Amino acid sequence: MENTTPITVETTVNAPVEKVWECWNNPDHITKWSFASPDWHTPYSENDLKVGGKFKNTMAAKDGSMSFDFGGTYTTVDAHKKIEYSLEDGRKVSILFEALSEQTRIIETFDPESTNPIEMQRGGWQAILDNFKKYTEEVGVL
Repeated sequence: MENTTPITVETTVNAPVEKVWECWNNPDHITKWSFASPDWHTPYSENDLKVGGKFKNTMAAKDGSMSFDFGGTYTTVDAHKKIEYSLEDGRKVSILFEALSEQTRIIETFDPESTNPIEMQRGGWQAILDNFKKYTEEVGVL
């Protein structure tokens, strides 16, 4: 039987929610953090952040051996609070941004796909979230 239980990953970023939101959604920032390991990168990102808007990030191995587009359509956009979208394969993703003074807690929940083991999926999404935290905390004021 296929596991359809949503997977949740989270982190707390040492930055105010306005900065976190900007780094999460601006393609100029997305290309600098959206990858799970150092041998991958995101050379292209487009983002139309509104209900019904679409996004697409091209994720690629740095050695050029493989790449894929990760994209979907927004179903909820509540500035500085919540983003929800449907992936092209129909899976749902929800991201909550919880402002905690000078920190922001991010809770990301997604429907698993059926190809890779749950732990691998959780690990990959958590690695990307960890990259986001590191990048956002290091990047200068917007």
